[in-house]
Amino acid sequence: MTVVLPDSCKRVLVTGGAGFIGGAVVRRLLNGSDAQVFNLDKCGYASDLTSIGDHPRHRLLRVDLADAEATAAAVRQADPDLVLHLAAESHVDRSIEGPAAFLESNVIGTFNLLQAVRSHWQQLPAERQAAFRFHHISTDEVFGSLGPSGRFSETTAYDPRSPYSASKAASDHLVSAWHHTYGLPVVLTNCSNNFGPWQFPEKLIPVVILQAVAGEPIPLYGDGANVRDWLFVDDHVDVDALLLAATRGELGQSYCVGGHGERTNKQVVEAICSLLDQCRPQGAPHARLITPVTDRPGHDRRYAIDPARIEGELGWAPRHSFEQALERTVDWYLDHLDWCQQVRQRSGWAGGRQGLPQ
Repeated sequence: MTVVLPDSCKRVLVTGGAGFIGGAVVRRLLNGSDAQVFNLDKCGYASDLTSIGDHPRHRLLRVDLADAEATAAAVRQADPDLVLHLAAESHVDRSIEGPAAFLESNVIGTFNLLQAVRSHWQQLPAERQAAFRFHHISTDEVFGSLGPSGRFSETTAYDPRSPYSASKAASDHLVSAWHHTYGLPVVLTNCSNNFGPWQFPEKLIPVVILQAVAGEPIPLYGDGANVRDWLFVDDHVDVDALLLAATRGELGQSYCVGGHGERTNKQVVEAICSLLDQCRPQGAPHARLITPVTDRPGHDRRYAIDPARIEGELGWAPRHSFEQALERTVDWYLDHLDWCQQVRQRSGWAGGRQGLPQ
């Protein structure tokens, strides 16, 4: 399916393109457009380029956004018509253990990128300047914790509760400020929990799959009743929620992207165990491995997204049910156990518990 890029968009800069969602965006652009794709990534512990491979229109710029001079040089080299900013430290548990890295990457890094992009945009010829866009991709976690009813929308007040969500909230505000103060043409999106193939195996769904396959205890935080609104990464990227917002969204505005996939953590874990019982009956029942553990400090109780605006204004809608997407995801991880082992070894993370304050 062809990507919804305007003819004027020949060069795209993707930050964090060696990450989970960023990698999916890079693949989407390479497979569905003729654009030259510049992938700015510091290549940290969770980065991996296996899903992208070698492509003549893909160029890796190994740069840490915390380095202002290197960031400015990378933007000049890319000379973009569109910037998709996905680079971020994103794991809540890691932010509890080491918040400084999240401020450096998500706040200072975004500031450095905004300064470099503003300088680039201001010197563009009038026609390119008029068509230029900066799209900042963020999270629903900036809105805090919902009660038993209601959903987040574009008018929900910010109320971040973790170092990670606070750093993302700060980056959102910086992007908005650069639009209102300097006129930078920006669009923002706040998405719910993404899952799917190629996700670094420290997040809930791959952790459960890998623990169950190994016959090891499956950690379930607290009572397991915390709710997340799950969004299949293919629906987020390949159905063009991001590119529709980037190219057709109203400048200065935000769009909430959710998958209509509210589930408690316990329901997600039990659904994975049920799927594994079918395809790996020798380990059944896998639910016997579910082990309650000490809850995460400040664990938000419930997230849920109302995607009415992006659905109504831009015509986007998810194509997969949670059950369909979860089955595809489980199958993918079972077929890529070697990859999981390789990236874990390369990162230096052995798979233990994270997120307990030191």
